[in-house]
Amino acid sequence: ERAFLSSRSFVRFGTLRGITTALPVMAAISLSSAALKPSVASLRGRRTVRRARAVATRAVISPGSAPSPDALYESADRGAKQISATGASLADWSPSSWRAREALQQPTYEDADELENALAEIANRPPLVFAGEARSLQAQLANAAAGNAFVLFGGDCAESFKEFNANGVRDTYRVLLQMSIVLMYGAGVPVVKLGRMAGQFAKPRSEDFETIDGVSLPSYRGDNINSCEFTPEARRPDPSRLLKAYDQSCSTLNLLRAFSNGGYASMQRVSKWNLDFMEDRERGREYRELAARVDAAINFMKACGIDEDKPPMLSTDFFTAHEALHLGYEENLTRLDSTTEEFYGCSAHFLWCGERTRQPEGAHMEYFRGISNPIGIKISDKSDGESVVSLIKTLNPENVPGRITLISRMGAEKLREHLPRLIEAVTDAELNVLWVTDPMHGNTVKTENGFKTRPFERVRDEVMAFFEVHEAMGTHPGGVHLEMTGQDVTECTGGTAEVTEGDLEKRYLTHCDPRLNASQALELAFLMSNKLADMKKRAASAGVAR
Repeated sequence: ERAFLSSRSFVRFGTLRGITTALPVMAAISLSSAALKPSVASLRGRRTVRRARAVATRAVISPGSAPSPDALYESADRGAKQISATGASLADWSPSSWRAREALQQPTYEDADELENALAEIANRPPLVFAGEARSLQAQLANAAAGNAFVLFGGDCAESFKEFNANGVRDTYRVLLQMSIVLMYGAGVPVVKLGRMAGQFAKPRSEDFETIDGVSLPSYRGDNINSCEFTPEARRPDPSRLLKAYDQSCSTLNLLRAFSNGGYASMQRVSKWNLDFMEDRERGREYRELAARVDAAINFMKACGIDEDKPPMLSTDFFTAHEALHLGYEENLTRLDSTTEEFYGCSAHFLWCGERTRQPEGAHMEYFRGISNPIGIKISDKSDGESVVSLIKTLNPENVPGRITLISRMGAEKLREHLPRLIEAVTDAELNVLWVTDPMHGNTVKTENGFKTRPFERVRDEVMAFFEVHEAMGTHPGGVHLEMTGQDVTECTGGTAEVTEGDLEKRYLTHCDPRLNASQALELAFLMSNKLADMKKRAASAGVAR
């Protein structure tokens, strides 16, 4: 066996024993938001509201007896273990068994030996994350699926080599902290924070080639594969970029770990998280008012003799997530956890697959089947309930809570029409899933001046529709998945920032799809907080009436 780096080699990042602690909420606040009338009468008329089922938490997602830290190693002898933590058969599975299946969205490299050398180097490097952290996340996701927490995914559409710097990582992290405080304080639930960071490089493409002025070159697939400049050399898939992506991911994780546990995320600093360019804006002022209330609550706790220097007040759990698209990279960062003898994808805590790569017999699903990480599946209005249920059962045969997250991406109108039937199919099959909305990808439009953008109002409407559908169905809207940044960009129109189509050319920095800027992201957090608080009040009133 070959021992790898243990989690003590970094600042603590997440809780290895799956224990979560939420800040006590001293009072609820009323947050202003746009008046949106729910259109769920038809749902209420044909559906009986379902009560949430209690789910039994398996030991795999609450590893209280596991030694800490986890030692991760590779071993040719895996003993008699033939079943994964999720119940999947491992008799014919290995981290490389996906190679016998059709693998979509993979780049074509000119030099196979160059690729294998790069992948071999990655296999010899330490894992980026650790199995115990992934189990801790899974426990928190199970808590959210039961309606006892809310999940916030946020970060770049695609990370960039050129734009990478410590301030950029810090600012996106800081906005996510702000959003989580708004949601936690206003809605009264813990917030599970996941960054589309430290690995979100590769992007699926509709076409293998891009043609401009009669010249065809390989499509840009993300900085870990090729470069966005339209030249033959830039568009050549380059295996050395995988190593650079690993190095940048490692640097990003070091920053995130330090921010999360080195004092930056302390609740005593909540008033200092505002970005400089947000100070004089409406959402910046609104956040300062909220921060003052949090400070007052902490002072009250201190006056009552409650120790504000406990770890939950000084640090936070923060996890990483990305689309597991490049299977060679994922395979060579897969490790066997010595404490559970389970395989984990150690490129991120949470991995997801998109609609282009979730074919039941495809290579991506074969890889996902054997790893024990919590995983996400993107679904759209084109998804049918039977195939979604079948895929969930394949990836989670023992129905382990927190294992599966369904991420809907439809657009508001299509979501109201199609999400109820998917919820019904999954609920009728009695499957444990976490429901999350991605309000970005179903709302992309192209302006007359050639920019891809996403109107903030359409993003907002899809989030509100997601909440309203779940409330009508008696299920839990578990989280939101956003493409956003801490930078003051002009990529999505609308919001109180009043970004117009004419403003897009001013600070349009994305390498791929448009992102919410800090002001728009924070505005959405206030709207979600208000909505969740209202839903909680209605549920409490209904409980009293019964």
